[in-house]
Amino acid sequence: MEFHKRSLFSLLPVIVSILFFFLKFTLKTAPSGCSLLPHNHYWISSKRIVTQDGVISGAVEIKDGKVFSLVKEEDWHGYIRNGHIVDFGEAVVMPGLIDVHAHLDDPGRDDWEGFPSGTRAAAAGGITTLIDMPLNSEPSTVSVETLKLKMNAAKNRIFVDVGFWGGLVPDNALNATALEGFLRAGVLGLKSFMCPSGINDFPMTNITHIKEGLSVLAKFKRPLLVHAEVQEDVVGESVEDDKNDARLYSTYLKTRPPSMEETAIRNLLTVSENTRAGGPSEGAHLHIVHLSDAQSSLDLLKKAKGRGDSISIETCPHYLSFSADEIPDGDTRFKCAPPIRDADNKEKLWEALTGGDIDMLSSDHSPSLPDLKLLQEGDFLKAWGGISSLQYVLPATWTSGRKYGVTLEQIASWWSEKPAKLAGQHLKGSIAVGNYADIVAWDPESEFDLDENHSSYIKHPSISAYMGRKLSGKVLATFVRGNLVYKEGEHAPAACGSRLLAQ
Repeated sequence: MEFHKRSLFSLLPVIVSILFFFLKFTLKTAPSGCSLLPHNHYWISSKRIVTQDGVISGAVEIKDGKVFSLVKEEDWHGYIRNGHIVDFGEAVVMPGLIDVHAHLDDPGRDDWEGFPSGTRAAAAGGITTLIDMPLNSEPSTVSVETLKLKMNAAKNRIFVDVGFWGGLVPDNALNATALEGFLRAGVLGLKSFMCPSGINDFPMTNITHIKEGLSVLAKFKRPLLVHAEVQEDVVGESVEDDKNDARLYSTYLKTRPPSMEETAIRNLLTVSENTRAGGPSEGAHLHIVHLSDAQSSLDLLKKAKGRGDSISIETCPHYLSFSADEIPDGDTRFKCAPPIRDADNKEKLWEALTGGDIDMLSSDHSPSLPDLKLLQEGDFLKAWGGISSLQYVLPATWTSGRKYGVTLEQIASWWSEKPAKLAGQHLKGSIAVGNYADIVAWDPESEFDLDENHSSYIKHPSISAYMGRKLSGKVLATFVRGNLVYKEGEHAPAACGSRLLAQ
């Protein structure tokens, strides 16, 4: 009996080791609610993988949520094929999109959108990271306390990674201590309006506020994002006459001429010179959001960049997809600020984007309750502005861009690489060893009608200007930190996205 006890005791370490190995293997391979794929270590293969060195045929090895290796097809070894492989064939595999300009309206206005529906829509659109704007939520994110509310609202409710811009407003702009505390709390940068925002607790800033904001941001090497329009007294006789027909898009367009953008940018350039090397705000960066005017405003920005000012520019797919002359009377789905301009302006925007003068793209997803769009009345002057687009920006960009010879590498640059740099996300934006495995697989040749039969995940698809369009570029699968969060109409059951804070 004593012999058997000793034998059993001597076997205990072996039994424990086997049990530990079994549990470790089970935990690493068992499906979790975070992913539709029951593997922690696997391969993604494709004939078209967009990398920093061009488009290759090969495979990406994913391990523990990051890119472990990247191999060309001719370099594959036999052991690779023994592991689990997700083969996308001829479909494109590229870095997940990073949308640096989205309004998810949470907390406080999640009936407009909200973190769950917004991030589900993002995943279905190939977006793996969103940076949420500080306004349209209630309250606006303008302090450490309101950032905590935003963080709590996002906890366990996001299906992709989400970071947060903070608001630069008159109440904090001249208080360096408050701004520094706000930035230390983790906002990735600041956002300000040079015109009324439409949100009561997010008032506009003047050039003094912006100058002081840049001087604080310089210490943290983070950007200031600016809505560059200033109000003008443009309601002359012609606009007054047209007010009787507010259903005409041209009536609204006259109220926000290109000179509103140009004047704002002229003002900004009086302080952007401080961001040059050796300047008092060196380290800060000025980012112009949703540029619409591709003429005088763009020319001013190009010259400032040429002089060494630290400036970047984004525009949005709706400015590249639509033109003023095609917007139907009363169709307030198309109302946004700055406005969609004429066809010639659209052509110039594409020229600037493909030529490198415009740096990146964003959705400026700005939904609302359908009633606020006044779709029945069709009053462009009274309707809430904002284009609802989050899920559709990749196919919208590709559909419009094919006419201009847009390449897959350009799509990845505009939607992944450059946005990652702006938001300070150094382990995102490209499929590279050591980066997070944030990946989208999509079929550029697949066309679909965006109608009531299409699976849309934004909260109010009926208000999107893209509804009724035929688009090319179907998203097949989206991976966030190695988790398969979306695959052809199915989402992972658990909301396992990460909240991103600046360090």
